[in-house]
Formats: sequence, structure tokens, C-alpha cells
Amino acid sequence: MTKIILATTSPYRKEAFGCLGIDFEIEGSNVNESQVERNNPEELVKTLSKLKAEAVAKNYSDAIVIGMDSVGYFNNQILEKPKSKEEEFQRLQSLSGNNHQFYTGIYMINTSLDKVVSKVVKTEVFMRKLSDKEIEKYLDEDPRFNTFALGYDPLRHSSSSFVKRIEGSYYNLLGGIPLETIVEMFPEIGYKKEV
Repeated sequence: MTKIILATTSPYRKEAFGCLGIDFEIEGSNVNESQVERNNPEELVKTLSKLKAEAVAKNYSDAIVIGMDSVGYFNNQILEKPKSKEEEFQRLQSLSGNNHQFYTGIYMINTSLDKVVSKVVKTEVFMRKLSDKEIEKYLDEDPRFNTFALGYDPLRHSSSSFVKRIEGSYYNLLGGIPLETIVEMFPEIGYKKEV
């Protein structure tokens, strides 16, 4: 049977993909993300998801490899992972009371059929107004702040109340892995098993 390989080491993507109840493996791609131009968020996630999938796919002759990449976008600026607690605080202050976009690129390669399918999923995120005290509390209770491109975790800790509403994929925002889109892509890539 064809293997499913996620070209990621993200524990959030692994946990979310596990909800589908199908067997899969994970393998990091070691792609140098700094080599890609950062002008357009859709093009960025499309290119990086492709590079990640291709880097892993070369190791398999009979697999469906899924590469993914996500970025936030606000005020015509791509939101990179914050480099410090101060930057994290400023990020959350700027997003407070505003809406921003979260993009994920998905690139699938079926190595046995030499077939590819690619999509970009956009989720619009509406944040409620946050106090400085709330932001400080979140940053103090969660030392992993710099692992989130947007600076909060929409499911865990006090940050679960930060998002007022979303338009688009729920799982895109939660784990950078829009499960409903992946399931829709499976028949296109040649994966026949029912999910």
C-alpha cells in the first residue's frame, strides 16, 4: 500500500493529521526557507510547500508526500516567527482588535504515479481587543511563543479567547493543516482509501 508521508516535524500538524485515522509517517525536509522571496504570502507558501514535498519525495518510489507551509499576513506584511518576547508582544498588540489572514500551502506528490496536486488555503482571522495584561499573561505562561508565526495558539492557554471569529478553515488556523482540503485533494492525487 502507498505510504502517506508528511514532510514536516511539526507536532501540531502531526496531531491534527492523526484525526483522519489513517496511517502516516513524518519526515523533516530540511529546506532552507530563507532562499525564497517573501513578497506575496500565497506564492511564498506555494513555493515552500513544493520545496518541502520535493525534498522528501526523492527518498520514496511509492508514496504520497505532503508538503505544507503557513504564514500570517497583516497590513501588507508577511508575519515571520517572532525572534524575541518583545517582538511577540508587539505582534499581539498590533493584531489586537484587527483582522489578519493565515495562508497554508499544500503540495502533494504521488511518487508512483508521478503526479502532483497543489492548493493554497486562506483563513481570515478576527481578533478581539486584547489588554497588555492579557498578552503578558499569555507570554508568561507559554514559553513556546516563538514557535507560532502569529504569536498565539488559538486552542490552548489563555490565547484560546483571543480570536473572535474566523472565515475559512478551522484546522488551517489551529495547526496549519486544513484537513478538509487535504481530504478533497486525496482522490486527485490517487489516494483511494476512505477517510
